[in-house]
Amino acid sequence: MIQTPTHSSLELWPVGNCQVTGLIDETGGLVWGCVPRVDGDPVFCALLNGERQHEGVWRIELEGFARSTQQYQRNTAVLKTRLEAEDGSAIEIIDFAPRFRRSGRMYRPVAFVRIVRPVAGTPRITVNCTPMKNYGEAVAETTNGTNHVRYLVGQQALRMTTDAPVGYVLEKRTFRLESDLHFFLGPDEPFGGNVGRETETMLELTDHYWRHWVRGLATPMEWQEAVIRAAITLKICQHEETGAIVAALTTSIPEAPGSERNWDYRYCWIRDAYYTVQALNRLGALDVLEKYLAYLRNIVDNAKGGAVQPLYSVMGEPELTESFAQHLAGYRGMGPVRKGNAAFSQVQHDAYGQIVLPTVQAFFDQRLYRLAGEADFDSLEQVGEMAWKMHDQPDAGLWEFRTRQEVHTYSVLMSWAACGRIATVAERLGLIDKCEFWRDRAAKIRARIEEDAWHEEGQHYASALGGSHLDASLLQMIDLGFLKPEDERFQKTFAAIEKGLRRGEHMLRYDAEDDFGLPETAFNICTFWLMEALHLAGRETEARALFETMLSHRTRSGLLSEDLDFNNGELWGNFPQTYSLVGIINCATLLSRPWSFIR
Repeated sequence: MIQTPTHSSLELWPVGNCQVTGLIDETGGLVWGCVPRVDGDPVFCALLNGERQHEGVWRIELEGFARSTQQYQRNTAVLKTRLEAEDGSAIEIIDFAPRFRRSGRMYRPVAFVRIVRPVAGTPRITVNCTPMKNYGEAVAETTNGTNHVRYLVGQQALRMTTDAPVGYVLEKRTFRLESDLHFFLGPDEPFGGNVGRETETMLELTDHYWRHWVRGLATPMEWQEAVIRAAITLKICQHEETGAIVAALTTSIPEAPGSERNWDYRYCWIRDAYYTVQALNRLGALDVLEKYLAYLRNIVDNAKGGAVQPLYSVMGEPELTESFAQHLAGYRGMGPVRKGNAAFSQVQHDAYGQIVLPTVQAFFDQRLYRLAGEADFDSLEQVGEMAWKMHDQPDAGLWEFRTRQEVHTYSVLMSWAACGRIATVAERLGLIDKCEFWRDRAAKIRARIEEDAWHEEGQHYASALGGSHLDASLLQMIDLGFLKPEDERFQKTFAAIEKGLRRGEHMLRYDAEDDFGLPETAFNICTFWLMEALHLAGRETEARALFETMLSHRTRSGLLSEDLDFNNGELWGNFPQTYSLVGIINCATLLSRPWSFIR
C-alpha cells in the first residue's frame, strides 16, 4: 500500500494549544498547519496542494506500510497514530502542541512536537518534513546544525530540534528506527536541554493539562465522549492571546463539490463565537468565555459607538481583504483557495445582539474574576444603540449573501434580544429608568416582527420582513426566548420549515437561490436546530434518533465539518466547524437522560 493518500480527505485529527493548530491525516501526516497563528501562512498545506501531496507536509513514512490506526489519548488533544508494515513491523507517532503552566504562566509556543516510537519488528522509516512558504509558492530553504534543521518560511524561520540523524532528515533517507526519536518544530531559537527528556516531559504535562481541564466540564450523562471531544476542539479554536474564537481551522474546503463556495474561515465571526461560548457555558467552561469577553471589549472600544463588523482577525484587525492563493490547487483540486474574507465589509446587524448576549453574563456570574459594572453598562448601551438604530435596516444576513440585502428576520430578532437583555442588566444594576427605556425598545421591535415577518399566505414567519421565503434560523426564536414552543405561530413555522427545508435526516439553511444557485448540501448546525425543535415539540424519540444519525457522520476523530451531502453522507466545508461542534454539545445536553437515571 501507498502511505501517502492519493487525494485529500476530511478524516483529519486536530492538535493544538490555543496558539497554533495542525491537522493530521489518516496516516499520520501533518497536512495543514499555519504559523505564527491560525490565520497565518499555511507552511503545511498538503491538504490544499492538489496532487503535490509530498510538499507542504510533515510525514513519518513507514517502509512497507500496510495499515494505520489512530486515537486521542483519553480526554486530551494528544494524538497517537500507529503505522503497521506488511512484515509486522510497527511504529507509534505521538503528536501534540505543548500546553501547560510553567513559570507562573501558560506555556503554549508556536510549536509542534512529534515523538516516534518503534513498537514491533524492525521498522524502517523516512522523515519527510517539507514546509512551504507564501501559500504554497515554494518549498522552504533549509540550513542545519548538528541537531537541528532551520526552515526559512518567508520572513521568519522554524527550527526543528531533534535526536534523529539530521542528515537522514535533510536527505529524506530511509533508516531503521531502533529507539524513540523526538522532534520539536518551533521558534528559531536554541532548544534548552536534552530534546528527548524535554519533549517527554512536555508530553506528560500537556496530557495532564487537558485531563484536568476536562475534569471541570459539567457533561451530560449520555454521549459524554462526543461532548468532550467537541469541547476540547472548540477550546483549541480559541486564540488565547487575544480571546478570539475562529469559525474553523481551514480555508477553502468547498461547501459542495466544484461549487466554488470556498471561504476562509480562520477568523473570528462575532456570531459563531457567540454560539461557541454559549455551548461551552452549558458545560461550565468559563475560561473560554472570560478570554472572549476581553476580545469583545476591545472590539467595542475600537468601534467607538459605531458599526461593528461581522468578523475580525484573531488579533482584532478589521481589514481582511480577500484574495486568491494562486499556488495552491485546492481541496481535491477544487479551487479557488481564498485568503481573507470579503464578508468583513458586509453589513450584518445580528452582530450587535451577539455582542450583548454573552456580555450580559458578566453582570451576573459570580465565578468570574472580573464582574461587570456600570462603566461596562455604558459600553453595552452603545452596542444597544446600534442594534436599535439598525434593527429595521437591510443587511446581508447571517448567511452572508453577497449580492442582495433584505431586512432579515434573524437580524431583527437579535436586535430585539439585545434591547431586552440590556433592560435585564439595567434592572440588575438598579437603573429603573434605563430598564423601562430598553424594554420599550424591545417591545417595539417585537411588534415589528409580529406584524411584518409573518407571511399570512404561507402561515409562517419569513426569512425577511415582508418576505415569503423560509429560513432555518427562524427555529432560533425559541432559544432566544422570543416565542414559547407551544406558540401557534411557532408551531406553524416549524411545520413549514420541516416541509420546505428538511431533506430526510438533514436540513438546508434556506430554500431560495443565492449568489451561487440553489444549495447542494445540508448545513449541519441547522440539522441540530431541527433536533432541538423536535425535542421541544415533544417528538423526543425522533430527535434522539436524528442525533444518533448525525453522530454517525462524524469523522473518526469525532468531529464534523460545516456541510453534509444529504444524498451520500459525505462531509464538505471547512473543518472542524465550530457551529457543528456547538450542535453536538447543545443537543447532547438537551436530549440526555439526567444523571439521576443511574440507580
